[in-house]
Amino acid sequence: MSSPTILIVNDDSIFSSGIKALWEAMSEIGNTTVVAPKSEHSGAGHAITISKPLDAEKIDLKCGLSGYGVNGTPADSVKFAVNLLMDKKPDILVSGINSGSNVGQSILYSGTVSAAREGTFRGISSVAISLDGDSENDYAPSKIISKEIDKSVLKYELPNDTLLNVNIPNLPKKEIRGFKITKQGSMYFSDIFKKIENNRSFEGYWLTAKHNDPDLSRDNDSIAVKEGYVSVTPLHSEQTNFSFIQELSKWDLE
Repeated sequence: MSSPTILIVNDDSIFSSGIKALWEAMSEIGNTTVVAPKSEHSGAGHAITISKPLDAEKIDLKCGLSGYGVNGTPADSVKFAVNLLMDKKPDILVSGINSGSNVGQSILYSGTVSAAREGTFRGISSVAISLDGDSENDYAPSKIISKEIDKSVLKYELPNDTLLNVNIPNLPKKEIRGFKITKQGSMYFSDIFKKIENNRSFEGYWLTAKHNDPDLSRDNDSIAVKEGYVSVTPLHSEQTNFSFIQELSKWDLE
């Protein structure tokens, strides 16, 4: 059996530690192509670029990673890779490893998850992988877990229009309690605007946020990660609120 072809993308940029770790892990199981934004696009969601031309620059890093940096978003990177850089559709798309978890409401803001969703639009089995914590994380456990997840996706395959959203606790491998199949939780953000001033003038605001999680059920993605489990959530793009359709049909809309 030939080695699988693997498209690697992210939202933290092609220069991030997370994509280097993912490339190292995926290179052990298949033939990799790395295509990612040239600059960080955290929180870009599923934005695409239609207001300027896109291009891709060949980038060779000292670590050995060779790929393409796109002057656009994570979703742009997937489109560019599949349409212009790859000879055939990849067997799997893996997005990450993101610095920081993508759970609850953050899934909708995440460029990492959106890159994986763009893969599902194109009929590609796709996985988003995030590591709870910050850029100083130890990615060694995540590399092992990423390989295990992606081998399983290649073996069992995913349904159409379905991606896996994987969130890994920031713990040594021996302290991770295993995998837990979860739902998208209800974690949401309360916006905080921090005013920026210097001695001469007002410069603007930094947008930050407080995390809130009212759902403490154990099949919640964020709770699973807090309890030391790798959260694995199947997501799809269907967002219709079917339970409201009948009620909505009673409205007097003309």
